[in-house]
Amino acid sequence: MFMQRKILVEKLKQILAEDVGEGDVTSAAVVPEGLKVEAVVVVKEAGVIAGIEETVIFGESLGLSVKAEVADGNEVKSGTVILKISGSAMAILSAERTILNLLSRMSGIATATRRLTEKLRKANLMTKVAATRKTAPGLLYFDKKAVVVGGGEPHRLRLDDMILLKDNHVVIAGSVENAVKKAKAVALSKKIEAEVTSIADALKAAEAGADIVMLDNFSPKQVREAVELLKESGFFGKILLEVSGGITEQNLLEYALAEVDVISIGALTHSVKALDISLEIVLTE
Repeated sequence: MFMQRKILVEKLKQILAEDVGEGDVTSAAVVPEGLKVEAVVVVKEAGVIAGIEETVIFGESLGLSVKAEVADGNEVKSGTVILKISGSAMAILSAERTILNLLSRMSGIATATRRLTEKLRKANLMTKVAATRKTAPGLLYFDKKAVVVGGGEPHRLRLDDMILLKDNHVVIAGSVENAVKKAKAVALSKKIEAEVTSIADALKAAEAGADIVMLDNFSPKQVREAVELLKESGFFGKILLEVSGGITEQNLLEYALAEVDVISIGALTHSVKALDISLEIVLTE
């Protein structure tokens, strides 16, 4: 995943502007004009770090010197210094919360994703863990990037990436097979994924020509039954099979063992626990 540097800087400065408002009145009241300082960014708990690249670019856009002590994707222990920042005290203090919010959230997502992908790897399973579009408003790119850093798949980044026929599309089209056929008529090079809520509709979606069938809110038993039906019908292995809904770290392996290709988990981004990270001034001139 890649965002042009100019666009990324604009996005980050918008986030900063939302936080600063008319100005950082606290820092303006107590920080001497022109003061230069050095600061470190420290993690307070073990985890997988994400957001380093974005933070370096952001800091440099503010005229700060930012040195990365670790790389995105590194696993770190509590107490690890992950960044060293030097420059204007006013700029560092005003940007502190934006920097920490970005790093903490992205690292929390990467940590949770790594935990799940490692669980699958240790079980010798090839099933992929994917994100959903249940991201924080305005943070879709950062949330999805963090999933990738953690070893997962981003799935759709935007609505224009692929065709994903969900329940409301099916209602309007009249049936899942009608929805797939309508999509295929205009899809051109776009992949078509169909979300289904029954085993019968899984077969109908495959027969209509879907490239990916998503089994939504299926139990592991229902997933196994759907897989058996697709095997009997000759579609297993010719389409990708995804499961989503109600999947947790505790039941992850049970779903993966049902021979699905992708497990998408909204909780990776919609309710993730942020990693505890702080910024500390260590030296002033």
